[in-house]
Order: sequence, then C-alpha cells, then structure tokens
Amino acid sequence: MAEVQAVKSLDTVKLISHLLDRHYGQQMADIWNVGLNLALRISDLLSIRFSDIQAERLLLKEGKTGKVANIKLNQKTIEITNRIRRQYPDHTYLFQSYRNQRAGNVPPAPLSRRYVSRAFALIGEDVGISLGTHSMRKTRGYHLYKSTKDIGRVMKMLRHSSEGVTLRYIGITQEDIDKDFVELEI
Repeated sequence: MAEVQAVKSLDTVKLISHLLDRHYGQQMADIWNVGLNLALRISDLLSIRFSDIQAERLLLKEGKTGKVANIKLNQKTIEITNRIRRQYPDHTYLFQSYRNQRAGNVPPAPLSRRYVSRAFALIGEDVGISLGTHSMRKTRGYHLYKSTKDIGRVMKMLRHSSEGVTLRYIGITQEDIDKDFVELEI
C-alpha cells in the first residue's frame, strides 16, 4: 500500500470535500471535514459517539495509544456535528453506518474504515494525489506547521514524541526546509 500524503493546497482540500459529497454523499464529506479539524486516526474518528461530545469538547480515549484526547471543537466541527445530531437523533455514532438500520436487532455501528479508505483512494486518483484516511491528520499537521513553523505544537496536536517522525509524517522534506532558509533572510 502506497504511503498517503498531506494535501498541501487548500483549494485541493475543498475540492476533495466537494468530490466526496458528489460521489459518496454528505456523510463522506463530513468525515473528511471533521477529520481535518480533529486530526484523529481514522479508527478513533469513526468511533466517536455523540456521548463523547460534551458542549464544545470531544473527550475520547484513543484506541492506539490509550491516551485521552481532549479536543476543543472549532465552529465548523460544531456546526457539522450539530447538523448530524439533528438529522439523526437516534444515532449512537457520529458517523453511523446506515446498513445497520435496515437489519433488525443489530446494534449500531460506525462506518467501516475499509469503506472510507476506498472512497478516499478513488477521489485521490481523481485529484492526482495519494489520498487515504491518514491524509486528514497529515493535512492538519502540515497546515499548522506551515502557518506557525512550530514543530513542537504540531507534535503535541498529533501526540507524537519525535520531531523527525512528525516532519516526515506531515510531508516536510529537505527541499521544504531548504526553501525556508533561502526565503528568510535576516
């Protein structure tokens, strides 16, 4: 499996949202938009229950690390989660699978990682980048780094322990670092 990339162009970020909505529906576009704003791993993003959202905060125990993610929601994420909650007041999960609604006596479940991965990969082919579920997290990290140049802040947001891992993860290359040295003259 090819390594997925951060989406470095904000216009492409918006285009991906539009294409996901057009080809897969609002729910898939919502996953992209909320995922960009929360920077969670896909397994954690899909496991969000409405009960995990307290006022303007998300409190969630991460599956991979066991750490508690305590994230203040921005306005875009609040609007999306409130709309979903209004549309589906009986849902347990923020991104609940609709297939379970048709099956009797089956407990609610979130969308599958596999389904989201396939949708993202196909949209990635359309826009010419290697797109996957980790692209949301990488994109958030990349744009935070580009706007602040504070790798420590990005590491904290992504909950990484190494600068090198974080730089590689968000797609900052030696070429990018060289460009920063050339552009900033003191």
